[in-house]
Amino acid sequence: MVDEVDLRSLMRQASAGQPDAWEVLYRRAYPRLFSYARRRLPSDDAADDAVSEAMVRALDRASSFTWRGAGVDAWLYGILRNVVLESHRTTPTQPQADPADDRVPGPLDDIVGREQLGHVRVAFAALDAEDREILELRVVGGLTAQAAGEVLGRRSGAVRMAQSRAVGRLRTHFQEVTGGG
Repeated sequence: MVDEVDLRSLMRQASAGQPDAWEVLYRRAYPRLFSYARRRLPSDDAADDAVSEAMVRALDRASSFTWRGAGVDAWLYGILRNVVLESHRTTPTQPQADPADDRVPGPLDDIVGREQLGHVRVAFAALDAEDREILELRVVGGLTAQAAGEVLGRRSGAVRMAQSRAVGRLRTHFQEVTGGG
């Protein structure tokens, strides 16, 4: 695991054009970025293309990166979010990825059984786009409230409140799917 001090050093090296540092950053970020993109795009290929485009943009802008509160993770998610939004504007007729058909294994696979995981995915799909994005950034992406706030243009307190409400709605949808009360 790369800590914040190491990340700052890696980012300085990457900004100075050292490809080895950029490769470490890329390998560290790719799985979470891909997972985020896959949930928003119609295929693995589209998600991979979006992450690749985001990383190219990040590399192009690395020399102007300045470390602000949430650091490199929020910066990369922000770039990827813009790439995904641009993709939706240029290809609006493509269907969204089906969260129930997510082939990227995640933390939920280790925690809940396959049946419950299916119920969670159905409940997650019932959330609106804003709730899904908050939960993906915070839970799936592992961003802090501050980092997610930088990506979304919100204050960290608003992100925590939105996350709390989204979890409540997810719980309600899950109970509806499972017939629980």
